[in-house]
Amino acid sequence: MRSSDTSRELVVGMGSGVEQLTDPELATADMVLNIGPQHPSTHGVLRLRLTLDGERVKAAEPIIGYMHRGAEKLFEVRDYRQIIVLANRHDWLSAFSNELGVVLAVERLMGMAVPDRAVWLRTLLAELNRVLNHLMFLGSYPLEIGAITPMFYAFREREVLQTVMEEVAGGRMHFMFNRVGGLKEEVPAGWTGRCRQAIAEVRRRLPDLDNIIHRNEIFLARTVGVGVLSAEKAAAYGVSGPVARASGLDFDLRRDEPYLAYGQLDVPVVTRTAGDCHARFECLLDQVHVSLDLADRCLTEVDRTTGPVNVRLPKVVKAPEGHTYAWTENPLGVNGYYLVSRGEKTPWRLKLRTASYANIQALCTLLPGCLVPDLIAILGSMFFVVGDIDK
Repeated sequence: MRSSDTSRELVVGMGSGVEQLTDPELATADMVLNIGPQHPSTHGVLRLRLTLDGERVKAAEPIIGYMHRGAEKLFEVRDYRQIIVLANRHDWLSAFSNELGVVLAVERLMGMAVPDRAVWLRTLLAELNRVLNHLMFLGSYPLEIGAITPMFYAFREREVLQTVMEEVAGGRMHFMFNRVGGLKEEVPAGWTGRCRQAIAEVRRRLPDLDNIIHRNEIFLARTVGVGVLSAEKAAAYGVSGPVARASGLDFDLRRDEPYLAYGQLDVPVVTRTAGDCHARFECLLDQVHVSLDLADRCLTEVDRTTGPVNVRLPKVVKAPEGHTYAWTENPLGVNGYYLVSRGEKTPWRLKLRTASYANIQALCTLLPGCLVPDLIAILGSMFFVVGDIDK
């Protein structure tokens, strides 16, 4: 509708099959549907703006920011000890790995060498944290598409590992065990033996989870061939972690650019080529086995390595002027920490490159063309935490 003083334009997309209709008035307009901001499969407060043609998605736009708390600006007014408590919260399922990336960046800028025992313990705890993260999604993903039992199996195994993590760090979710220069303190007496028993117990019972869901007919029907993400699209959007490796991207920082003790370990990289929901689930499940094996090898080295677990620091920690970038293979993908210092006790800038933020962008290309009933199966298979997106 146009007039002399105003101009408005209404664009109406016509539904599929309109060319076969004899009466144009029977054609349907595209519908805009909001999924969220509150939805069980979004693992936080995420909004998806979908354009639908009947039951088929034509366009998808992730709308983020509902959980944004300005973590990067808060870092600028916290000293290097205080930053750790903030950094481990953006991906609340990977708290140890989050705080690890920050202290690695600070230590690199300071040119600080960490004791060998602390390096092996960090590697061990990072792998246990990876298993805890993956078990959560291995339970919650089937739940989102109608299977409740796997959640109980996954939490049974999580509880076994949570017990040893809580014993060593004191926390169940936000461990706060990393420090600039090493770890908070030595592990309790006999802890490595109890940790080894816990790993063996989880490894022995993992087939229960595998058997009940992995080859289930309904689960296969909901995931095989659904939500295919090509390796080219995954690389273009900066997707990383299990989601990228399920599409055939053979990339893992633990092997390709080792940090901590990974350079002394043989790190198998789990990949698939299908790039669908089922391949992403398979990568996650197989990665649990790999991480348990790596944790066992770390325990052997911890038992034979003696010495302190931290470096004595001055009362006020100041990083020298300069900048550095430290990236780690977090459970959900590549996490990067760009640290800029002006020689003060607080960073001038600390930029987070979070795995979920990049991975969720792929929904723009992944969801168009899929059907509404497959939407939740695809969304859940991206294995993201909204706090990791919004920071």
